[in-house]
Amino acid sequence: MTEETRHEKEYSFVQKVWITGGILAIITVLLLLFKATFSVLILLLAGTLIAVFFRGISEYIKKKTGWKSGITMTISVLGTILIIAGIVWLIGSEIQSQLSQLSKSLPSTFQNARSYLSDSWLGQEVSERISIQNRDGKMMNVFSTFFKTTFGLLGDLYVILLVGAYLTATPFLYTRGIKKLVPPSGRGKADKVLSHLGHGLQQWLTGKIFAMFVVFVLTAIGLKIIGVPMWLALSIIAGFLNFIPNFGPLIAMIPAVLVALSQDPQTALIVVALYLVVQFLESNLITPKVQQHLISIPPALIITAQLIVAIFTGIWGIILATPIMLIAIILVEDLYVKPMEEKNQNSG
Repeated sequence: MTEETRHEKEYSFVQKVWITGGILAIITVLLLLFKATFSVLILLLAGTLIAVFFRGISEYIKKKTGWKSGITMTISVLGTILIIAGIVWLIGSEIQSQLSQLSKSLPSTFQNARSYLSDSWLGQEVSERISIQNRDGKMMNVFSTFFKTTFGLLGDLYVILLVGAYLTATPFLYTRGIKKLVPPSGRGKADKVLSHLGHGLQQWLTGKIFAMFVVFVLTAIGLKIIGVPMWLALSIIAGFLNFIPNFGPLIAMIPAVLVALSQDPQTALIVVALYLVVQFLESNLITPKVQQHLISIPPALIITAQLIVAIFTGIWGIILATPIMLIAIILVEDLYVKPMEEKNQNSG
């Protein structure tokens, strides 16, 4: 081997090292960039769901009446605002009164709950564990991780509402921009994928809102029959938190049980049974019936997605993990599974 050949091989090796290092650096930068912007993308998704909600109502009205999109969209937005304003006018003062009473009574009911728990060995063990976690700061670290926000709560809501307003007013401006990023030969496919995504999110959101309403009604009836104070505020909390899979119903049950404990332990057990029955009906009868044509997402996969996404985005990851998984499944199905199946059928 000549000296020149040896130098060429060494030079080639050094080149490969630099190329490999450059690729790893690019991948690292992209991952860091994705991590930094993922929380913003979550807020964009939340704003998209607002647009999907108003667009869904508008399309339904247009389908039934044949009116122009501008008219149906105006009815969709103004109608929603008027319905919310009407509800607030009718029962807003009662809701506000009960929520205020609930916030004032929770500290005392929590102390009552601790006293009930201290009467049993299991309750003493739980209280001791909680005290140890609080003393070590572990519980606060968990809460700060899973309940963090991107720009603060008000900032996040502002971004979500702003994005929702723009997407509601001119959605086709943004979908056309996305399709222009795709080569001309694939724009037809891109249009189908975007349509599938919009339809899937619309179906999921419709089912979720209906399930939230049913949970509110069933919980309100049950708490009223049992005679739990502040039943209206507690049932509204249960309805809203039902939007969050797995964790929402559990969080909603805590204040209801604490209020029931202020009466007696038996009432608290009845309230626990009520919430479990309502969630069983919602999970096994209501939601499957409403979303029977929607892609089924395994519950374990949703929990895993909630925990993973929450590490990066906090509370919004817990709330929006399901639509994220729905989008991911639709994209994999349309861009990989179906093309592979068609390819196998053609080759066979």
